[in-house]
Amino acid sequence: MYRPGKCKTPRKPCIKKASHAEKDPVGVYCRIRPLGAENEECCVEMISNSTIQLHAPDGLKANRNGEFKETQYSFKKVFGINTTQMELFEEVAKPLVEDLIQCKNGLLFTYGVTGSGKTFTMTGSPGEGGLLPRSLDMLFNSIGPLQAKRFVFKPDDKNGIDIQNDIDALLERQKRDAQPTVPKTPSSRQKADPEFADMISPQEACKAENVDEDCCYSILVSYVEVYNNYIYDLLEDAPFDPIRPKAPQSKILREDQNHNMYVAGCTEVEVKSTEEAFEVFWKGQKKRRIANTQLNRESSRSHSVFTLKLIQAPLDADGDHILQDKNQVNVSQLCLVDLAGSERTSRTRAEGSRLREAGNINQSLMTLRTCIEVLRENQMCGTNKMVPYRDSKVTHLFKNYFDGEGKVKMIVCVNPKADDYEETMLVMRFAEMTQEVEVARPVDRPICGLAAGRRQKNQAFRDELSRRLADRGAPGNALDDPALLNQLIESFPPLPPCELVDPGDDQTLPRLIEVLERRHRIRQLMAEQFNKTANMLNSVVQQFDGQLGVKENLIQDQQSKLCERDKVITNQKTEIERLEKKSKTLEYKIDILQKTTNMYENDKHSLERELEARAQKLQQELVERRRMEQRMQGMVTDTKLKWEKECERRVNAKQLEMQNKLWVKDEKLKQLKAIVSESSSSSSADRPQKPERPSRDRDRHYGQKRSASPSPLPGNVFRTRSGGQAVEFTDVEMLRQECPSAPSRKRRSGSAETPDNVEDQENWAPVASTSSAVGHQKRRKPQ
Repeated sequence: MYRPGKCKTPRKPCIKKASHAEKDPVGVYCRIRPLGAENEECCVEMISNSTIQLHAPDGLKANRNGEFKETQYSFKKVFGINTTQMELFEEVAKPLVEDLIQCKNGLLFTYGVTGSGKTFTMTGSPGEGGLLPRSLDMLFNSIGPLQAKRFVFKPDDKNGIDIQNDIDALLERQKRDAQPTVPKTPSSRQKADPEFADMISPQEACKAENVDEDCCYSILVSYVEVYNNYIYDLLEDAPFDPIRPKAPQSKILREDQNHNMYVAGCTEVEVKSTEEAFEVFWKGQKKRRIANTQLNRESSRSHSVFTLKLIQAPLDADGDHILQDKNQVNVSQLCLVDLAGSERTSRTRAEGSRLREAGNINQSLMTLRTCIEVLRENQMCGTNKMVPYRDSKVTHLFKNYFDGEGKVKMIVCVNPKADDYEETMLVMRFAEMTQEVEVARPVDRPICGLAAGRRQKNQAFRDELSRRLADRGAPGNALDDPALLNQLIESFPPLPPCELVDPGDDQTLPRLIEVLERRHRIRQLMAEQFNKTANMLNSVVQQFDGQLGVKENLIQDQQSKLCERDKVITNQKTEIERLEKKSKTLEYKIDILQKTTNMYENDKHSLERELEARAQKLQQELVERRRMEQRMQGMVTDTKLKWEKECERRVNAKQLEMQNKLWVKDEKLKQLKAIVSESSSSSSADRPQKPERPSRDRDRHYGQKRSASPSPLPGNVFRTRSGGQAVEFTDVEMLRQECPSAPSRKRRSGSAETPDNVEDQENWAPVASTSSAVGHQKRRKPQ
């Protein structure tokens, strides 16, 4: 029962693989690209044909021991900087094409950091064709004369193939040829496209062996890209609206009845030659998303998947027509994947859409790494963890290959410059882990029960019949017309019945002799007529010979002139071909420069918009700053005025307070002076003679002397009960000099005093001391 809540792919109920099936490890190869400049620092060294060594560049942080750690990584094979595209194809891609012809699937993808040469390895350039054009060339060289007519095999909407009869296929071809927008397919007999002809030289053309000649073949190609984890069809002919251009619609992944993943609604084009296939590829390549970054001028911003689907169907018992049995059709496919390079945004300085693209690229590559890790753990540890294929469209599309539906190979492209050392080390670790994953070996196709060599026998019979008809004067296509064959048989002269039933028969033999004699006379008449005709023809021939001699001389003259013109035409054709090649190369360069110009224009517009936005923002900030400065100046002015008023108010309040205090002290001093004057007048009545009061200046001078040099205190000294001594002062002015400046309570509490206040306190303290001394004298008088 189907449950909508679960999205797990069901297991295959029909095909159950044995647990003891043979497995092959994932073939991982390494290719090192040359350095961009001779003076660049290199961090990769090729030790052997299967081992490389990474050196830490100068300036990189050392390990704990203070030494740089050098690591070595092994591959199935390592291709150095001098490796040609042909050598790489012979080792990596050629076995996959041979397996494709033997009905086995294959997956080949390139992996590496940005700018490491992945697109060059897969596609190549004029003069150095990559793996993709070489695979196409080998495939068509192998099955070229064995291909079925166009539209005999027609794909359905569910990743299947339908077989059409000759009439339906002919109608499809006529309908296609009637469309003016569709260009006619270039025949394999025509001259090759100069652009493609420059990629692969005739000396490098190769061909597969052991091709089953009793089958008819057809090739379908498709080209998709995975951009921001969405799948887009690069061969889709969407109507272009210059007023309201529509964005391309993304495709979805589905599962067919054999539980194989495919892109629903993807365009599949039937191709009949290498040139046509490469033309279809180049059509999709122009739509692929590339951009200019700090590390790569033409950086791929998406993962591209070019799929070659080979359809094989056996011939019938006569070897003349395709067997009309859908179950006998075998479909195999080879996926050539160009993965986008991993990159660090700190180095590329990507922003906006480029930053989003880089994040999605790194996320999909991380998902691929996670799937490889889980597969490795399940195989080595015997666990049964779920592989997260559905986390990314790339891994979900190729899950069947890792589950044992074909061979898997990976080419790790390495840029040896020192700036990519850390990214290269991560790529090496992923490659080392991928080699430990094993994939089930694909099974061989079922053997057809019909006799082998049917096509050759049918062709030999047709050739022999055509030769015999040609010997009898019939046209070469007379074997297709049975009426001419019957007329040729009936043209022989009839013979009478020659059966003898009685030894005494005297009629049969004379009748036969009479017929034979009549034939002989006819033959003689025909011979004489033939001789007359021959003599007449001889005379005519002699006349023709004379005329022919004259005409031969004329023809020789014309031929000599024609040879000269042929040489001129040949030279002109050579020059035209050279110019066509040059034109194609220039168009290719112009296309690349146009793309680069568009990218630069887009970057320029984006930078101009960003600069304008920043200028507006800066202008707004300047206006806001001026407004803030004006506001702050107003606030500072208001605050300054406020504090000036506050300080003036506090100063006035303080002055008023000090004036009040001085007035109070003056009042108290007056009162004390009055009391002291009263006490001194009462004491002078008891004393016989009043001593002369010294002046204030003399007292001050005397006090300074006493403070400088100690002297006995003025007054009477007597002993107390506790054993101490006490002094009874007799002079009031001397008492003031003994207590010169007593600190007031306000100074002890930390309050600030003015010099006038200090002088008032100095004046206040002696008075208080004098009053206390006088009081003491009054208390001692009654004794």
